[in-house]
Amino acid sequence: MTQLPTGLPSPERVTEILDGEFTRAGYEIEAVTVDTRSRPPRIRIVADGDNPLDMDAVAELSRLASTVLDTIDTGGQAYVLEVSSPGVDRPLTAEKHFRRARGRKVEVQVAGPDGNDVTTVVGRIGAVADGTVELVVRDRGGLAVRRIPLPELRKAVVQVEFSPATAQELALIGDEAEIHGTGPHGTEVGQ
Repeated sequence: MTQLPTGLPSPERVTEILDGEFTRAGYEIEAVTVDTRSRPPRIRIVADGDNPLDMDAVAELSRLASTVLDTIDTGGQAYVLEVSSPGVDRPLTAEKHFRRARGRKVEVQVAGPDGNDVTTVVGRIGAVADGTVELVVRDRGGLAVRRIPLPELRKAVVQVEFSPATAQELALIGDEAEIHGTGPHGTEVGQ
């Protein structure tokens, strides 16, 4: 179905017509919802990318989406368009999610060798490659890098932080330039 009874496009249609534009802008559409029960109806687009989705990027993607969506016939149905990032509470489920969250503190649940014994680990995301994520974790009063295969992760969520990463954590995470040049609060690394 490409159009809902209200005249608004289906989530699949919104994704189809905006995907190329978002990709050219350096972002991808993670989810689309069309809520016809709210008044006025809402089209919500969740986008993410390798570059942080800051307010300027959200504004640009909103203008882009609005321009494209204005070209389709909605039968005169007014709607509110919302473009946002996935948010801090979105579980990390794919390698790209971990790559994009590099440098952030996460809480992960790791399955044991038998697949049943689950332990909780808190650490900062380091390198992510070939189906493995490196976490910088506290270990015996110091820091260590723990490599965890993605299939062993049962749940992973970014943690809200009130203090920046330490210099030692940043060194273990790896190349600061690969972490978008910013610390966990958007401050320049090294400040």
